[in-house]
Amino acid sequence: VQLVESGGGLVQSGGSLTLSCAASGFAFSGLGMAWYRQAPGKERDVVAHISADVSYSTYVVPVRGRFNISRDNEKNTLFMQMNSLKPEDTAKYYCYVDPATRWTIQQWRESDFWGQGTQVTVSS
Repeated sequence: VQLVESGGGLVQSGGSLTLSCAASGFAFSGLGMAWYRQAPGKERDVVAHISADVSYSTYVVPVRGRFNISRDNEKNTLFMQMNSLKPEDTAKYYCYVDPATRWTIQQWRESDFWGQGTQVTVSS
């Protein structure tokens, strides 16, 4: 299993970024995926989730209306368009299987496949 995030950077408040995650080594198209983020001194939390068949997605309240998660199952790639960025969005962003998959599928429950993440820094 390999998850490689990219697309982070330093932007001013109100700016935009698009994150990408190249996935390999597992059945990407069959699993719900999510973006997580971890700010310094805080736990890693889910930000957005998308179903395997792209039929639905969910967002935490602070990013709703500003972030858009998407996926390309043919290219095994997960995306997240981030608009109207705020300083509080500053964190390292990771892609991973969604929380339900993490805890219900043995392979994911018993292993740690986190990638390096991509840093997003929003200046005020």
